[in-house]
Amino acid sequence: MVNKENAAPQDTPACVETKYFRLPDQVSFSLESGAKLKGLTIAYEAYGKLSPAKDNAVLICHALSGDAHVAGYHPGDKKPGWWDDMVGPGKAFDTDRYFVICSNVIGGCKGSSGPNSVNPGTGKPYALSFPIVSIHDMASAQKVLVEHFGIKRLLAVCGGSMGGMQALEWAVSYPEMVASCVAIGTSYKHSAQQIAFDEVGRQAIMADPAWNGGDYYDKEHPSAGLAVARMIGHITYMSNESMEKKFGRALKKQELGYEFSTEFEVEGYLRYRGDNFVKRFDANSYLYITKAMDYFDLQKEGKLMSAFKGVSSRFLVIAFSSDWLYPPSQSKEIVKALKMNGIDVTYCEISSEYGHDAFLLEFREETKLIKHFLDNTFKRMVRK
Repeated sequence: MVNKENAAPQDTPACVETKYFRLPDQVSFSLESGAKLKGLTIAYEAYGKLSPAKDNAVLICHALSGDAHVAGYHPGDKKPGWWDDMVGPGKAFDTDRYFVICSNVIGGCKGSSGPNSVNPGTGKPYALSFPIVSIHDMASAQKVLVEHFGIKRLLAVCGGSMGGMQALEWAVSYPEMVASCVAIGTSYKHSAQQIAFDEVGRQAIMADPAWNGGDYYDKEHPSAGLAVARMIGHITYMSNESMEKKFGRALKKQELGYEFSTEFEVEGYLRYRGDNFVKRFDANSYLYITKAMDYFDLQKEGKLMSAFKGVSSRFLVIAFSSDWLYPPSQSKEIVKALKMNGIDVTYCEISSEYGHDAFLLEFREETKLIKHFLDNTFKRMVRK
């Protein structure tokens, strides 16, 4: 008998599987730093069917704490993938029409090569011996996977936050492979403030005695430090309006206790978020991925306009009114640089109280925009 409460919705794939693509150990994967990685492994999930012409493929890139599991349910899951409202039959990324791929970034901790994966040379986790990676390296690894499917040109590359950085990187680095780019709540570079927040999170992890210079995989993990890093990050994902509306100054008990316990509802919420995060994420991956985001800068010789020369993709750039982590002003800079290059770009600023988290929550507005954009892109691509 099916438990309807926990059963997957009928418009969502009932069960999906994470798969793994691995390059042979003798094949070295070159990184932007000059380092080489052997045995590159990419965890990915795929939805829908690739057309005989292989012209209906969409690559979705995840944000900092995401992974390859973008939609559907794994066996035993009570919750679906992180963007399930957007991926599936009839949704923004309609799997009845499109072949959707999502992979875990390298440097991550959900199956792709990263600091918690085994170094084939030692048989032990890489830890900090894993080479530093960049957003370009993430896109380059995804390119290896895309080519594995025999896809020569993607209908679209899409992502929000760090996923948007990867989408922009794809359009700039591999213009011949990208018909369109959907960049949501993102930036072409990290500002000093954005770098500062990342650094505080990294320092919280490295200050945890259990971090042990990154060598903790067979010992106690730096859970306290990672939880604090997540708490800091989560504050930046919400807006003042959404926090005030959700929590205000509400107390967990009826009156103040005049002690350093968790008294305000917002304190309990942040601790809950931090404690849950450490159950599914690796502290070293947090260091690597935030550093990759901080390194990201599309400008060439200090000019963003120069980065988009030779780019042939159509663009849809979406920002959110209350997003103060990646404010609309940063998206508008991208749009301006694209227009100055004569590139086809559509910009939309969605009014939302959710802050940066809006890219995960405002799915109705995003669906309308993305559905129409992909449909037009597909029609143009087929005509060519």
